[in-house]
Amino acid sequence: MFTGIVTDIGTVLELEQRGDLRARIGTGYDVDGIDIGASIACNGVCLTVVALGQDPQNWFDVEISAESVGLTNIGDWKVGSRLNLERALKVGDELGGHIVSGHVDGVAEVVAMADEGDSTRVTFRAPDALARFIAPKGSVALNGTSLTVNEVDGTDFGINFIPHTKVATTWGDVSVGDRINLEIDTMARYVARLREYG
Repeated sequence: MFTGIVTDIGTVLELEQRGDLRARIGTGYDVDGIDIGASIACNGVCLTVVALGQDPQNWFDVEISAESVGLTNIGDWKVGSRLNLERALKVGDELGGHIVSGHVDGVAEVVAMADEGDSTRVTFRAPDALARFIAPKGSVALNGTSLTVNEVDGTDFGINFIPHTKVATTWGDVSVGDRINLEIDTMARYVARLREYG
């Protein structure tokens, strides 16, 4: 489990297609404190660490199944891509965002951007099947970042990014047309299920 509070920005150092895709991700994390088998959310996708190293910088390797590549924006990664990273929650950690599983539900698209003071309003288009789970003032995880929805219009929804978020995550790099990993709020999923069969 994760919170959607990004704690590092990693960089894709290597990509290798074996049976599955293997990615090497440079990180500011102390790799001496990461175990093989640990879960790290990479742009919101829960991935398992399979190797670690410190030469020439701290890095970890993950193996990514074809299904994960097909359901997320991982297919857009290239060497040099910057990724939002978050290590898995430990008992007693502060829950600063919302409960995030790291199981991406689909891919949203950035359809508009506008500066509002120092902040940036970004409009996303969700897949039809997921749009019903997104509500004004509700939570979503986008590329692993816990965010509050400002408004919803059909399948489009808006998020306001404050300057801190744009600097502490990869949201300062976003452009219209970008494909974004979307995880809907777990509570919204359960409420919809209860209404359907309640």
